[in-house]
Amino acid sequence: MTGAAAGTADPLALAATWLPAAGSEVTPTMTLATIGLDGYPSARTVLLSAFDGQRLHFHTDTRSRKAAELAAAPRASVTIHWPERARQLTVTGDVAPVTDQEARIAYDRRSRYLQVLAWVNDTDLAVAPEADRRVRWAAFEREHGDAPYTPPPTWGGFALTPLRMLFWSGAADGPSNRLAYERDAGGAWRGEVWPG
Repeated sequence: MTGAAAGTADPLALAATWLPAAGSEVTPTMTLATIGLDGYPSARTVLLSAFDGQRLHFHTDTRSRKAAELAAAPRASVTIHWPERARQLTVTGDVAPVTDQEARIAYDRRSRYLQVLAWVNDTDLAVAPEADRRVRWAAFEREHGDAPYTPPPTWGGFALTPLRMLFWSGAADGPSNRLAYERDAGGAWRGEVWPG
C-alpha cells in the first residue's frame, strides 16, 4: 500500500474513525443493496444501528422483502454518504442474523416513533387510507401509554461482516481519492489507492 493509504493497514480501524461509536445516539442512514429474489439488485435506505468494530448492524421487519432476500442470498453492500464532509464509505460482505439480545438493545435505542413504527407498519396499514392509518397509529399509542415498548415478534436484525471496503474522500480544491481494501481467505486485508 502506498501514498494516501500508507499507515492505514486496518480498514476496520479507519471505519471506526468515520462511523459513530457503539452506543452513540447518532444513527446514519445507509443505502443497503441486496440480491433480489428475481436476480436483480434491490436497494433501499436503512439506519445503521451500530458498528461494533467488526460488523455493521441494521434492523428490519422479518416479513420484509430485504429479510427474504438476505435469507436467500446472505450477502449485501451498504453505502454511507457524508456530503458535508465529502466522504463516502461502501462496504460489501456476508450478512448474518444478530442475536435476540443484540436486536433488543437496538430496539431500545430507537426513538419512540420508530418503536411504534415497528409494531404497526404492516401491509394492512400500508394499503389503508391515510385517515385510517393515523387512527390506527393513535389507537396503538393510546393503548400502550407511556410504558416502555418491547420489540414486536417481527423485529429482527442483521450484521454485515466486511469483505471489501471502499473509502472515498473528496475535496473542493483538489482531486478526490479512494482507498480500496479486500480481505483474503485468511482474514488479512490488502489495500490499494484508486483514483477518485
